[in-house]
Amino acid sequence: MHSTASEPAHPDGATGTDADRVPLRATADNGLKIVVVGGFGVGKTTMVRSVSEIRPLNTEETMTRAGVGVDDPRGVEGKTTTTVAFDFGRITVNDSAVLYLFGAPGQERFWFVWDRLFSGTLGAVVLVDTRRLDDSWYAIDRLEAHGMPFIVAHNDFGGDRHTLRQIRDALDLSDEVPLVACDARDRESSKAVLIALVDHLYALSTQDAVPVQEPAETAP
Repeated sequence: MHSTASEPAHPDGATGTDADRVPLRATADNGLKIVVVGGFGVGKTTMVRSVSEIRPLNTEETMTRAGVGVDDPRGVEGKTTTTVAFDFGRITVNDSAVLYLFGAPGQERFWFVWDRLFSGTLGAVVLVDTRRLDDSWYAIDRLEAHGMPFIVAHNDFGGDRHTLRQIRDALDLSDEVPLVACDARDRESSKAVLIALVDHLYALSTQDAVPVQEPAETAP
């Protein structure tokens, strides 16, 4: 397996060695692991690449004839590379918190990697493409089986007329699971997805917190 490092998108348009070496802040003491999952060709590598503040690690390989009849290119016939292990990136949330992003491989033959990626993960983003919505079921089922909080992000490649309500109904998502629209190619849009996940995790943590009851005073 040969790993390749791909150029990320930077807010100022800079690329190259200097732009790819964003140092980790000395005050960063809270690392949060996030996994981006979804079907084949849905845009997971693109999202990690667009939002990472460092040059992301991509384990992409060129698709060959060996995958014919094994991988399903339906809806993404123009795709020429595929992730065979995982993508990795990093984004700073504030002075103390940093998100470490892991993009999971989408093909069924690499799904065995998912359980290992889920280890130590705080939450997940399920990236969906309405052209291949059925591919989202496995990701949602696995996350629910692990009891892991997640949100769903609809990656709109342009021209999609489906509403978020239609997508929610098609996926049979409960109203408690946030569903947002995004463009994985756009850094700000991808950042908004991660913020939505962090907000969801925070809401769950405060919801699950049980206030300590003070003992009742006993009259003398």
